Amino acid sequence: MNDPTPASIESVPFGALKIGQSACLQRRFTHDDAMAFAAISGDLNPAVADEDYARDARFHGLVANGMWLAALVGAVVGTRLPGPGTIYLDQSLRFLHPVSIGDEVSACVRVA
Repeated sequence: MNDPTPASIESVPFGALKIGQSACLQRRFTHDDAMAFAAISGDLNPAVADEDYARDARFHGLVANGMWLAALVGAVVGTRLPGPGTIYLDQSLRFLHPVSIGDEVSACVRVA
């Protein structure tokens, strides 16, 4: 389910973007994702980085750091739509449910 970066990456020029155009990235959240993100970000919050703590906590296991999910949006923008060279300036997120080990998630962007 982990959807790697496409073999061929092309950028869509700003003028060629069309309302409704979209792109997605699908991933399955893994234990390795949790540990790698904790190490890279320095966020060692036990809810996202300590299995023993997380097992007895509110969600009964490790959950994805919200910024791991936000980074997936950046991956879509930078590799799929619009693509390489894109720098986006704003992102607003609201997390409705925790993402647990083994959960599948989709990060999608749409031109509005």
